Amino acid sequence: MKRCKQSEIEEVVTVLKNDGVISVPTDTVYGICARINSSKAYLKLVSVKNRPSTKSFPVMCSDIEQIKSIATLDDNALKLIKAFMPGPITLVLNKRPDAFSYINNAGTRETDELAIRMIPSKFLNELIEKVGSPLFLTSANKSGMDVCKSLDEIEIECPTLDGMVMGDVSFGEASTIVDLTGNDIKIQRHGPIKEEQIMKVLKR
Repeated sequence: MKRCKQSEIEEVVTVLKNDGVISVPTDTVYGICARINSSKAYLKLVSVKNRPSTKSFPVMCSDIEQIKSIATLDDNALKLIKAFMPGPITLVLNKRPDAFSYINNAGTRETDELAIRMIPSKFLNELIEKVGSPLFLTSANKSGMDVCKSLDEIEIECPTLDGMVMGDVSFGEASTIVDLTGNDIKIQRHGPIKEEQIMKVLKR
C-alpha cells in the first residue's frame, strides 16, 4: 500500500477526488477520511470501516463557512465554535437537508445529525481546501476494534485503503463531544474541554 509523505499532498488530493479512502495522522490518533460530496466515497468508507450504515461519520471542516454549508447553527453553536475551534471539541449539529442528501440515517430519523470538528493541522486543512469539500474523518480501525497505533497495523486491519499519509500522532485524549441538536445541551463524551468551560461560554 502506498505511503505518502505530507509533502506529496497533491497525490493524496487526487486519491480523494477520485472517491478514494486514505489514512491520515490527526491531532490525537490515526484517522481515515473520504470526501463528503460523493456517495461512492462514502460507501467505500463504510466498507473499509465495516461500519453499520445507520451510524454516521464525523465530518472535518476547515472553517466556519464550511460548517454553515452543511449544518444549521444557532447562537450556542456559534459561541462554542468561536471559543473552542479549531480544537479538541466535536459538535453534534442538525444537518442541512440539502447537504449530501444521499445520507438520511437509513430513514430512521426525520432530521439527520452531524458530528463536526475543526482540527489544528496545517496539512489536514490544506487537504480540505485542495479537495474542495469537508471530509468524513473517523479513527483508523474496523468498527468496534481498538484504534490502530501504527501504519503497519492500519495496513493489516484496513487492507482496502487507497493509501496512507505518514506523520506523528500523540494518541492524546479524545475530543469532548457536545450535542446541540435538541433543546437541552448534552455532553456526550467528556474530554479535554471541560463542561464548566462550555457552560461558561454559553452563559455569555
